[in-house]
Formats: sequence, structure tokens, C-alpha cells
Amino acid sequence: MQDMAYDPRISYDPTRKLTDGDVLQAKPDGWWGDSGKLYRDFPFQHFMEGVDFAVRVAQQAEERGHHPDIHIHYHYVRVNYYTHDAGGVTQRDLDAAQALNDLVAAEAPGGNTPAGEPSA
Repeated sequence: MQDMAYDPRISYDPTRKLTDGDVLQAKPDGWWGDSGKLYRDFPFQHFMEGVDFAVRVAQQAEERGHHPDIHIHYHYVRVNYYTHDAGGVTQRDLDAAQALNDLVAAEAPGGNTPAGEPSA
């Protein structure tokens, strides 16, 4: 993920709340913005696959020091990024979402299929 373009009117700050337009323009593939949050649903065939995935998401978040909300449903896991201190989505959220996409791609058969989705 490339950093947001420098705007001389403001200092670059990865913890600054981004506008909805910034989020829509810069969000990683598969992610959506809604109500000031960045989220993605990851589908799974079985409940325990989703639980295992949620644990891997939590481990990565702990390493990065930036923690999402993780919601485990029967056949999918929803991951929400939102920076509470900023009151919305920041560059840190976009970077964390991209890092999660990278983790999913690295774990997938063939290295490019999202977890839980069948490869073509």
C-alpha cells in the first residue's frame, strides 16, 4: 500500500482520520468502507476454520500493535478496522487491512486465493 499523497496544507500523520473519499480511493481489494469503518468478510466452509483464521488475525494484530474488531459467524469472519482515537479510518487501518490481505494470499493454495474460498 502506498502512502497517501503529501498535502502541504497538513502534516502527514498515519493516525489522522481519513475522509470517506480517501478511504474509498485507497482501500485494499476486497475491503469496504461503511459508517466510518473499514471491513471485509472472509468466507469459510466450517465454523472452526473461521475460528482458526480469527486467531491468526489476532496474532498479526498483536505483532502490528493495531487491533481490529473480529466477528466470528458460522460461515464467515468479519474484520473491522477503525482507529478509536481518531474517530474513524486512518492510514494505519488501511495498512493493517493490506497486511491481512497479504497474510491471506500467502496462506492460500497457490498463494493468491483468499482463505476459505475455493481456488479456480
